[in-house]
Amino acid sequence: MSQPIRLKDHEKDARLVRGRVVVGAIAVMVLICVLVARLYFLQVVQYEYHSTLSENNRVHVQPIPPSRGLIYDRNGVIIANNRPSFNLSVTRERAGDWEGILDRIVEVLELTPEDRALFEKRMRQGRRPFEPVPVMQELTEEQIARIAVNQFRLPGVEVVAQLTRHYPQGAHFAHSVGYMGRINEKELKTLDPVNYSGTHQIGKTGIERFYEAELHGQVGYEEVETNARGRVLRVLKRTDPVPGKDIVLTLDIQLQQAAEAALGGRRGAVVALDPSNGEVLAMVSQPSFDPNLFVTGIPFKTYSELRDSIDRPLFNRVLRGLYPPGSTIKPAVAIAGLDSGVVTPTTRVFDPGYYTLPNYDHKYRNWNRTGDGFVDLDTAIMRSNDTYFYDLAHKLGIDRLGDYLSRFGIGQKVSLDMFEESPGLMPSREWKRITRRQVWYPGETLILGIGQGYMQATPLQLAQATALIANKGRWNRPHLARTIEDQPPQDPNPMPDIVLRDHADWARVTHGMEQVMQGARGTARKAALGSVYRIAGKSGTAQVVAIRQGERYDRNKLQERHRDHALFVGFAPAESPKIVVAVMVENGESGSGVAAPVVRQVMDAWLLGPDGQLKPEYASATAPEITAREE
Repeated sequence: MSQPIRLKDHEKDARLVRGRVVVGAIAVMVLICVLVARLYFLQVVQYEYHSTLSENNRVHVQPIPPSRGLIYDRNGVIIANNRPSFNLSVTRERAGDWEGILDRIVEVLELTPEDRALFEKRMRQGRRPFEPVPVMQELTEEQIARIAVNQFRLPGVEVVAQLTRHYPQGAHFAHSVGYMGRINEKELKTLDPVNYSGTHQIGKTGIERFYEAELHGQVGYEEVETNARGRVLRVLKRTDPVPGKDIVLTLDIQLQQAAEAALGGRRGAVVALDPSNGEVLAMVSQPSFDPNLFVTGIPFKTYSELRDSIDRPLFNRVLRGLYPPGSTIKPAVAIAGLDSGVVTPTTRVFDPGYYTLPNYDHKYRNWNRTGDGFVDLDTAIMRSNDTYFYDLAHKLGIDRLGDYLSRFGIGQKVSLDMFEESPGLMPSREWKRITRRQVWYPGETLILGIGQGYMQATPLQLAQATALIANKGRWNRPHLARTIEDQPPQDPNPMPDIVLRDHADWARVTHGMEQVMQGARGTARKAALGSVYRIAGKSGTAQVVAIRQGERYDRNKLQERHRDHALFVGFAPAESPKIVVAVMVENGESGSGVAAPVVRQVMDAWLLGPDGQLKPEYASATAPEITAREE
């Protein structure tokens, strides 16, 4: 039986469609309302926030590093300047996959895996966001062209022209002026992150480090508008940086070169001072090195060769070299004896060639084994008589001896602006008790009286001690900066002058030092032959290895580097000192035979004109030509 045909209910279908339309319309209206609400929230409620984000994406603040101050010698010769250099930098945030970008740079420039590792190390150093990281400096023209051709493959990579430190005098002032190098992680933690924005180098040693704040200057800024790729479209605002201050040093390049020539390639140190004001006229530590190697990053192999060299070219012998002062300390010991009253200028000591303490058999030898007979203070200085100074040191005692020598700067830093200076060592009872857990023995006082034993001093300290004698006790701290932006440096902690009970004692000791050079039996009389000015000086020999009791020094039994150091200190003209010189020649053996001629050459270079006569400004100190004779 067939089913009846069902009729379509148009009314019901119409109601269903209308219901769906209403539901759909409501859903659309709800979504529209949500969208409008969201747009309102973003564009009205959070307007300030998003406008700031948009502005930051469009406008960037870029630091402008200041140009570093220049460094000159006292005559205006440039020692450290800035020269343009094209550097390759990468901005991590704009590069995206910066490790892949480094791979492309190595490919484009045909570099080595070692270069790639170095680039990555530099990229991983802490930096501010969006701050370019210099990965390679001093690009060649060919390298710049390759980067330009492949720029589309290197997002975030730029070739930037910057000023780089340069030392046109090379190795001449490496130990005094120092050098700059890349800022490392440790330095980043201590530097002002704002003022050093965009700066990638800092002073590492010498004047460059001590006066970093003055040389660096103040950073500047510019607000720039960029596109989506980070390319600068225009500069909106600029605040110029404040350049660093220029520094004029007390050093004289001609005297510096003369001192280097006088050393003749030997290992050693020369320091020359103006006793009237403490200006360092020359400061030589040989061998030296080229500071330009460190500016843009020294290769590891090159640095290893410098660091591991047996001659230690990186070691500043003037400031950090610690040597027994030997007999160069005897004039200061003589001042101590006179001022304390334990001796007078006429006090005589008999020298049989040795000295013995009461109730002791040990013989402390004089360098002249045959002895000098009866010697007074003048003769003791002239002959560098050890026996006299053994006796003087014993009479003084370690406490008084240490007190006086400390007034001369032994055992403390004496400079004004040389942070690398070592304080040296002036031993005492307390020092030995703490460091050696032993008592002080009388014999140790004796050998301190001739500058041996535990005592250690730098060539700069010996020069300053000599300057105090030349200056009759007036302290002027040695310093390298003559003016900083036309202003002289100030001494925040001036040393007290050495005031003697009898001011004439200075002249008495000076006369003995003159006899060293001009006396018939002076130990360094040969170095003064033909001089047109009088020199006051004192030779010294510093032992490197100890010699047993009763043995004699035999150079043929010692390796070259185990032989004695040669020292000499002096000032001239003796009547009106204009220059003080201290020389140390490592393993030179003879202070009077090796170091004294160096002192004479340095003095001649400073005091004499082209005609071989005293310069006009020193003419008032003219003395008759000096000759020496043998007894």
